[in-house]
Amino acid sequence: MAGTSSYVHFHDIPNVVLAIIFSLVADTRTRNVMSLVCLKWHLLERSTRKSLTLRGNIRDLFLLPTCFRAVTHLDLSLLSPWGHPLLDSSSNPLFLTQLLRHAFPSVVSLVVYIRNPSTLHLLAPQWPNLRHVKLIRWHQRLPTEPLGSDFTALFEHFGMLSSLDVSLFHSWTEDLPPAIEAYPLIAASLSHLNILKHSSAEGFKSHELLAITASCPNLRKLLATCIFDHRFIGFVGDQTLLALASNCPCLSLLHLVDATSLSNIRPDPNNEGYTSEDASISHTTLGDVFAGLPLLEELVLDVCYNVRDAWPALELLNSRCPKLKALKLGQFHGICRGIDAQPDGIALCQRLESLSIKNSADLTDKALEAISLGCPRLSKFEVLGCKKITSKGMWELTHALRKTLVHVKISFCKNFNAVSSLQAIGPIRDRIERLHIDCVWDTLDNLENQTGCSSSQELGESYNLQARKRDMIKEEKMLKKKSKFHFHDVGEDNLFSSRTWSKLHHLSLWIGVGELLTPLSLAGLDDCPALEEIEIKIEGDSRNQQRPCMDSVGLRSLACYPRLSRMLLDCSGVIGYALTAPPGHTDLSLWERFFLNGIEILNLKELNYWPAQDMDVNQRSLFLPAAALLAQCGSLRKLFIHGTANEHFMMFLLRIPTLRDVQVREDYYPAPENDTSTEMRVESCRRFEDALNSSNRHIPD
Repeated sequence: MAGTSSYVHFHDIPNVVLAIIFSLVADTRTRNVMSLVCLKWHLLERSTRKSLTLRGNIRDLFLLPTCFRAVTHLDLSLLSPWGHPLLDSSSNPLFLTQLLRHAFPSVVSLVVYIRNPSTLHLLAPQWPNLRHVKLIRWHQRLPTEPLGSDFTALFEHFGMLSSLDVSLFHSWTEDLPPAIEAYPLIAASLSHLNILKHSSAEGFKSHELLAITASCPNLRKLLATCIFDHRFIGFVGDQTLLALASNCPCLSLLHLVDATSLSNIRPDPNNEGYTSEDASISHTTLGDVFAGLPLLEELVLDVCYNVRDAWPALELLNSRCPKLKALKLGQFHGICRGIDAQPDGIALCQRLESLSIKNSADLTDKALEAISLGCPRLSKFEVLGCKKITSKGMWELTHALRKTLVHVKISFCKNFNAVSSLQAIGPIRDRIERLHIDCVWDTLDNLENQTGCSSSQELGESYNLQARKRDMIKEEKMLKKKSKFHFHDVGEDNLFSSRTWSKLHHLSLWIGVGELLTPLSLAGLDDCPALEEIEIKIEGDSRNQQRPCMDSVGLRSLACYPRLSRMLLDCSGVIGYALTAPPGHTDLSLWERFFLNGIEILNLKELNYWPAQDMDVNQRSLFLPAAALLAQCGSLRKLFIHGTANEHFMMFLLRIPTLRDVQVREDYYPAPENDTSTEMRVESCRRFEDALNSSNRHIPD
């Protein structure tokens, strides 16, 4: 080697090796940057791209790319105008489908928005080798269509279909069983079926679920919405679960949830945690079901009705399902007795890596301690709606699992507020990567009692603007004092040995309408150098609230996170008056100003925004204050509005110099069928996109 040159150019790497390197890059924007280096890299990037999501308007056929011929996963669900029939904009829809097949001949996985069955009848013959299909539809199913018509074209042409996802596809539960039974060969080839009905409140009845599973004996993954309420005809009980395990013995993933579980209604913190009715599921039956599914790796049972004394059945999971790694239980009681902190029940599942416990009324700190000792591999742990656990028990769990735990969610738990939640996960502050907490702050009454300075006059004037500001200052000072509280002194593992959340890159927050985000940094979450994405969920009935006394919910306080670039701001859980509010009430436009004020100082690159809703008129619209505030976000590159918006308001967004990708999506059920005054109009969408992509707009990068 002494006589050879040590200089080796990157282009000297063989093309085969270079192609493998390119294929390992997943980020789309990074790949696009790589393709600009030189012609060789451009060709390599295009030839190794396996996944593509098409954007733009379906009418611009001349912009259809033809260089991604190796793409195997194609997403057509986000084409503009969003939610309109895919092929109706073309005078020759058959020619359009042929162009798509010519541009992407290698597709085996397809995602598409299906407004009516005719779209599938034209698309399906173009890719007969499709193996994975995901259908999306938030608009209502046409009542005139015969049962199963949406799936007929799918099963007629896709003889190699192995995976079907209709979780975001609105249809009747009666549609799928007859269609599957009519095509037994297709049903037998299915290995993955997702029928979680996010788009409606209906669940599959027991006979429908059994008809589906009997026709699909080779299923390895099944996700379904069911009815566990024994007061309804067709409820899922012991016999249904046993038959399901018998029909599909090869399942590695079983996900069964009650339809009411998907509504995300916040439970009443004052009840005991038990429902008025018990589910018709016994622990003896559960043990037999587990024995019938020996290959199970992930199990979700969120039944929404009491399953009592579940610990004997859960003890069998470790021996009868030896591959189980992820478990989520909803409304299961007695899952771990925690006697003398000894592992029993669920704590005997030693191989678990992910555990979620929801609405377990008798879960205690001792049970948490037993779980931490019995499940040493846990990297993800969630507790939701558990009334009896405290921050002390959670601290013990995180301390015991500090070497493995990187993902924690604490929500709807009566004894937890934001401060106690952050204190409870102190032992893993420098290791945690994903975190969810509820932004629940102490009430003014509690603060006054703790400081010994109650003032009835000040409390009586709490809705006065100046008095409220003084109260917030007191609250922030109290949070600062409480953040110094220690549960234990454990040397290097001291709760606040380091205030830096060095690896936290995703933060999820729940906050009630009218509350503030401002105290978050004072509660201990002030130093997050790696935080890139934040998800904020705001819920509540603004019709019962006074006019916001502060100017903002506190988004400007998030400027302390230097790498924050992506935000999901979900206000869809806020209910109010979209039109003229009654006297003495505040309409949603003012609340929207309250939610978004301060967002302009954040260095966001991508924003998903769900506007608040007026349930009486089924309207989720972007109002003038929101459009004006969003237009001041000078660094935004991607903006997705999950609602409707007036064309005039959308034109405000053109003031953002870096904005490249914008779309209005009515992805909620039921999506409005026809509204001539909103961005849903095809011509409105075309005019805005033409202005966005105009050559007169200079985008810096």
